[in-house]
Amino acid sequence: MDLHISMSAETLFTIGGFPVTNALLTGVLGGLLVIAILWYVGGKVKRGKYNRFVGLVQWVFEGLLNQIDNVVPDKKIARKITPLAVTIFFVVLLNYWLSVIPGLETIKFNGVPLIRSLAADLNFTVGLAIITIVTVQIYAIKYLGVFANGARYFRNPFKDPVGAFEGILELIGEVSRGAALALRLFGNAFAGEILLIVIAILTSYFAAVTLPFFMLFELFIGFIQAYVFFVLTLIFTSLAVSHHGPEEHHEVEAASKKTKASPVKSGAKV
Repeated sequence: MDLHISMSAETLFTIGGFPVTNALLTGVLGGLLVIAILWYVGGKVKRGKYNRFVGLVQWVFEGLLNQIDNVVPDKKIARKITPLAVTIFFVVLLNYWLSVIPGLETIKFNGVPLIRSLAADLNFTVGLAIITIVTVQIYAIKYLGVFANGARYFRNPFKDPVGAFEGILELIGEVSRGAALALRLFGNAFAGEILLIVIAILTSYFAAVTLPFFMLFELFIGFIQAYVFFVLTLIFTSLAVSHHGPEEHHEVEAASKKTKASPVKSGAKV
């Protein structure tokens, strides 16, 4: 039994001192596949030529667009977040599926497995989570303004102690959201690769019979993980841009007091 498991991506070779890992190599392949597929589908749609594959990708794309419109309240923000959210979905999906390839551990280069899902590399998932959280903050600043967005986290503890405590919790929440995004995707992808390796070793000669069922299961899990990352990106954006800052709260209170102070006179037309 040859069970080789590594938590981190392993270096295949170096180029000018830069280490090229198996996850990076698979990620480059996955990125090229995403570009090629979307380029092909986009060209077919523009020319009005359809087939089953084009129809499937278009159906998925339209479903993602509908989900974006349903989750993000502001249509302008929804259209701006669409490129990032949709790209994340397809990149995560294709790279997760690349790990579900027969002979995962048999293809080696310099004794290192050649194929490793990019989603099973913590560097990639952390980087993707950072990009998502930073982008959400950028849209929140554009929508609310710098000071209104900052007021979500930092308030005067003497004038508003409860609000200051809520701001600290909100700041901790932003960090935990990014950590949850990164660790959830990494954990599922890494566990999926280990599952396929262990099943292949335990079943030995019967792996050709047992592995297809687990591979189909991992394909389904890959779709779920890509969709979850996509939806969480939309939810975090929606929460950021739908937040009402202190200025809006004071304006609502002032309008309410003004309405109470000037009741409708009897006999007046309403």
